[in-house]
This record gives sequence, C-alpha cells and structure tokens, in this order.
Amino acid sequence: MSTVSTSFGDAAIMLRRNFKHTVRNPVTVFQAVLFPVVMMLMFVYVFGGAFKVTGEYIDYAVPGLTVMAITYGLGPTAAAVNGDMTKGINNRFKAMDVSHGAVLAGYVVSTTVRSLIADAVIIGVGFAMGFRPHASLLQWLAVIGLMLLLAFATSWLTVAMGLAAKTVESAGMATVPLIMLPFLSSAFVPADTMGTGVRQFAEYQPFTPIIETLRGLLSGGHPSTGDAIAAVAWSVGFTLVGYVWAIATFRKRA
Repeated sequence: MSTVSTSFGDAAIMLRRNFKHTVRNPVTVFQAVLFPVVMMLMFVYVFGGAFKVTGEYIDYAVPGLTVMAITYGLGPTAAAVNGDMTKGINNRFKAMDVSHGAVLAGYVVSTTVRSLIADAVIIGVGFAMGFRPHASLLQWLAVIGLMLLLAFATSWLTVAMGLAAKTVESAGMATVPLIMLPFLSSAFVPADTMGTGVRQFAEYQPFTPIIETLRGLLSGGHPSTGDAIAAVAWSVGFTLVGYVWAIATFRKRA
C-alpha cells in the first residue's frame, strides 16, 4: 500500500473518531450549532429594531451570523486537541505510525464540516425568519466558497492554539479573541455608526471585509473589490499561519 493511500486512510479514521466525539458531546453540539441560532433570535427579535440599517435587519444580520457560527464552534476543538496532547493520546498515534498530517487533518476537517453545518442551520433558520437573499447561483457558490475558506482557515488556527496551550482550560480560552471579533465588526451594525476608535478597529479587523463580502454577494450586488481581496487574503493568511504553527508545535510536543 502506498504512503499516500495510507495517509488518506489514517486521516479518514481520525475524522471518524472526531465526529463520534462531537456527536457524543452535547455541549459541543450546542455551542457550535444551537447557540448561534439563539444569538440570531436574540439579535433579530430583541435588538434588531434598535439598529438602523438599509432594508430588513434579518437580511443585514445573517452574513455576520454565519461568521459568528464558525467562530463559536472553535473552543471545543482547541480543548479536544489539547486534551489529546496532554493525555498522551497523540503519542499513542505516533507509536502506531499514524502520520502527523492525518491526525491534524482529522481535527481540521471535522471542525470545518461542523462549521459549515452550523452555517447551513443559520441560513435555514434565517429563511424561516424572513431572510430573503437575492444572490444568483454563481454568487451562492462564491458565498459557500468563502465560508469554506474561512472555516478551513480558522480550524487550522484553532488546532495550532490547542497544541500550543499548556492546559485544556487555557486552550479553550485561546479562541476567545476569534469569538469576540465578530461582535466588534460590521456583523450587527454598520461600522460607520460606531464611535471613534471602535469604528477604525471594526473597519480594519479581519472579519469585517469577510462579512461585507458575504453581505454583498447575498444581496445580489457586487461586493467591494477591496473587501473581497482582503477577505481572501485574511483567510489564506490564517490558513498559512495556523498550518505552519500547528505542524511545528505538533512535531515539538508529540
């Protein structure tokens, strides 16, 4: 059997293992899938009337909520990665000659799939609440591609954080900045309505161009070229940093 086929087989086993752990952990399912829906209901029905946006608030909020759904599922991944490391499980995989790449790919792919499921739930609930996008087929494909790229990027970054943390608790806390950033972006209110200082931070942080690109695509319009380039650049940058960091840390600690 070739090395490539063996690596793919190992990765499939790791992926199946991580999916089983997710299904058996209701806290992970709630935090990754259900909690973003709770936040959606709260922002649209409780706070939505207080925000001044163009058009219906549900149409404005859904793009930001899809990004938030991705980030909310990252904490359990970081904790699981660190738990496997500190408990010596990854050393057992190493003794079984399971490739480093397969172990890491299992974490990344399972987190990415879980994030996309959360996004699908957000969009589905959004339709039930009155969300009416005007995107064409090509624009929907671009939306899916950008969400996939962001989920993949943040998954690598989260795995790296989990590997670098000293304890399971600190691994979970390491993802808090990623969870909080959407709240300090244009996800729920336009950045130009914010106060001085906060507005500049919101305009230049990573998630705002991603959200604005998704919003432009879902509205059926043409997102800003600058936002689209920044969205892809941030996502690719997250991926590269997370990948290099994760590989280096795994080789050092495993």
